Amino acid sequence: MPGFTDEAPGGSRPALSRAVSVEPGKFAAAYWGKAPLLSRAGELAGAGGFTDLLSPDAVDELLSRRGLRTPFLRVAQQGKVLPPSRFTGGGGAGAEISDQVQDDQVMSLYAGGATLVLQGLHRLWPPLIDYTRQLGAELRRPLQVNAYLTPPGSQGFSTHYDTHDVFVLQVDGTKRWRLHAPVLQDPLEKQAWGGRADEVSATAQGEPDMDVVLAPGDALYLPRGWLHSAEAQGTRSLHLTIGVRALTRYAVVEELLALAASDARLRATLPYAVDVSDPEAIEPELTETVEALRDWLTSVDPASVAARLRARDWPSARPEPVSPLAQLDFASGLQVDDHIRVREGLRWQLEDDGPDHVSLRLVGRSMRFPGYCSAALRLALSGEAVRVGDLPLDDDGDRVVLGRRLLKEALVVPGR
Repeated sequence: MPGFTDEAPGGSRPALSRAVSVEPGKFAAAYWGKAPLLSRAGELAGAGGFTDLLSPDAVDELLSRRGLRTPFLRVAQQGKVLPPSRFTGGGGAGAEISDQVQDDQVMSLYAGGATLVLQGLHRLWPPLIDYTRQLGAELRRPLQVNAYLTPPGSQGFSTHYDTHDVFVLQVDGTKRWRLHAPVLQDPLEKQAWGGRADEVSATAQGEPDMDVVLAPGDALYLPRGWLHSAEAQGTRSLHLTIGVRALTRYAVVEELLALAASDARLRATLPYAVDVSDPEAIEPELTETVEALRDWLTSVDPASVAARLRARDWPSARPEPVSPLAQLDFASGLQVDDHIRVREGLRWQLEDDGPDHVSLRLVGRSMRFPGYCSAALRLALSGEAVRVGDLPLDDDGDRVVLGRRLLKEALVVPGR
């Protein structure tokens, strides 16, 4: 069975409840991938705003003291992204790099009306690393986080749509959002809005489907494809955009086509000298190909499709961070009364591997264990903190050896 161990107990979604004001079942049925949802600050769990995730002071620290480099910062002005040379430079003695963010140049551009986009904060800023890992576990999707800092009265980007769903969390100031229904329903990543720029622009001239001002602590959910533009009001605006990477039925089709290469009829060469530009000439070949594909699809093994989707999906999100030195020190001194727990967000699958072994499949690798370790592995990776002495093995020596191996392979961390 696949393991995805950091789902909230009892089906609750505490991270999601900070971003949407309706219960998870209603969100899934009525809004997920279908319609925008505005959630006011007082309707959200905690109702404490989002400055614990990112604050103006945190933005100052990132821009000035964290050695930020491109592409972790974009700067946009009048709807255009500025070249990095406008706001980056050398790192000085001991840092032989040429693309470090220059805080004084960034300040000048921002004061002149530019929007700052801090990118990839799910890999940079600890509170967002933790929150997006929890939210991603609840949604079972990989996430990406950007922050947008917009000067008063400015608009960073013209009306456009994204090819992924987003949660907008308003941190500081206010921002007006104008939303229009999609010109292309459920766009794929390769169907970016630029290919429909004229249609997007024309639609944006009409009356918006939703026209709202987000205040601190408010949240907005937008399905992919929904047109939107955002403009800061009387003060600066800081908001987070959490992007949800979709896994679509088209992805299933892509993996099916890759597997279809095993079918001899589908690998067959087209007739000698056939004119592929002539519809009449190609029609019988098209008919034969469709029939061959239909026949082949009836014999597809779901396990083969699942394996290909796993290889596509699992590497797209990282599990909980590991502290290397503390982890190794804990492993070296491990005792039977110590506790371990699986890394939050670890993707794993345990399978039989011959009569006497099991294989633990992970992202990009697999590990082989004696078959008698199966129950202990499942318990250790179950999601709850486990006392090493309670692992179902024959003696404490084996329990400690397995615990140390799991720690050194970064599959578990010290229990809390």
